Amino acid sequence: METSPLLNVYRRSDVVMARGEGVYLYDDAGKRYLDFAAGIATNALGHAHPALVKALQAQAATLWHCSNAYHTPPLDDFAAALTQASGFDKVFFGSSGTEAVEAALKILRRYQYMRGETKRTRFIVAEGGFHGRTMGALSACGHARSREGFEPLVPGFDVVPFNDIAALEAAITPETAAIFVETIQGEGGVRAHSPEYLQAARRLADAHGLLLALDEIQCGYGRTGTLFAFETMGVRPDLVTVGKGIGNGFPLAAVLMTERAASGMTPGSHGSTYGSNPLAMAVGGAVLGILTAPGFLAEVRRIGAHLQAELQSLAHDFPHLYAEVRGTGLMLGLHLQPGVDKYALATRLRESGLLVTPAVTEVLRIVPPLIIDETKIAKAMRILRMASNKNANKLHSTT
Repeated sequence: METSPLLNVYRRSDVVMARGEGVYLYDDAGKRYLDFAAGIATNALGHAHPALVKALQAQAATLWHCSNAYHTPPLDDFAAALTQASGFDKVFFGSSGTEAVEAALKILRRYQYMRGETKRTRFIVAEGGFHGRTMGALSACGHARSREGFEPLVPGFDVVPFNDIAALEAAITPETAAIFVETIQGEGGVRAHSPEYLQAARRLADAHGLLLALDEIQCGYGRTGTLFAFETMGVRPDLVTVGKGIGNGFPLAAVLMTERAASGMTPGSHGSTYGSNPLAMAVGGAVLGILTAPGFLAEVRRIGAHLQAELQSLAHDFPHLYAEVRGTGLMLGLHLQPGVDKYALATRLRESGLLVTPAVTEVLRIVPPLIIDETKIAKAMRILRMASNKNANKLHSTT
């Protein structure tokens, strides 16, 4: 391929994807790929889902954009449906997960400011966490590789060891505004904070006048078999960020929060040009309707357990490649043994017709569309086994 005018910030292959259908992507030569990457856990309902196409086309013929100076029917309908389904009181819509994180950080600080706690401006975040690429979101990241070359970053973030309750408590000071962590780390290697840790975070936040915020941009919206991952943890945050699956690939994200957390925000304190646009709201409403239909999330839990068992069998049979299987529902990861080149393995799988996505750490994420079935899982496992069995020495890094 000739030199591209695109900024060199992605590890793009030379494959040109031309269309998608269900759990498959097709390149411009007609080759079919089983998509177990799903746009990095974004295409929750697969590609070209008929209900979503219909919703988008109908809205496109009516109204695309009119600014947030007005209500629109799809905005009001989706906001009502999402707050009802989630149990939160307020919602702010943006266009990306990073935008949701930026909004969340402002909401959390503004809450303390409006209470007169003007010195409470710091956030406690977790080692290995990933929250986005803008300067504020990047400052919240607890992974050194993501931050390299961009410092000095926005001040006010205290990074604590992953899942360490004692360290979390010790980090709280009179300047702490909120605790902000991913329920399950995605880029950090599909690592879940324990229920005990999140419950302790809730208790500590309440005891010290802090807000507890969870980032579920990757792990939320049905990915683990419940609408939110925190639902299985025995904890409820004051605020949660969601993205990726919320629009099934259409640019959409949201911040959901309690009335209390939202109390500091007033007209003019935040905004988004394209957030709440009618196209996104129509698609978001259609996605939510499918995810909350009777039996849908129960099926995600069932099929996720099946896939996890198959991956555990793979790891057992190829212990020189795979150290363990992580995750729950359809947010799973193959933790690779030291020296195994995650990019070489992902490339081999792609060449065999299976798409997966490496994390920042030495983990291959297995995050297929939530509509996957046993037949497609069986096909994926055949490809994984063949790729694992074929000249495994070539998968080890030479560095």
